[in-house]
Amino acid sequence: MAQHADHSHGETPMDYKEHERTYSGFVVFTKWGTIAVAVVLIGMAIFLV
Repeated sequence: MAQHADHSHGETPMDYKEHERTYSGFVVFTKWGTIAVAVVLIGMAIFLV
């Protein structure tokens, strides 16, 4: 049968716990960044118009 090729090139296996922690941080930052932009836009609509 066919042989499975090793495409890892000597890299270490992925650290899923660290990956999930990084992704969670990204989601939290994106959420609060979006809220901050919305607050700024609402403030601009109220005070500059």
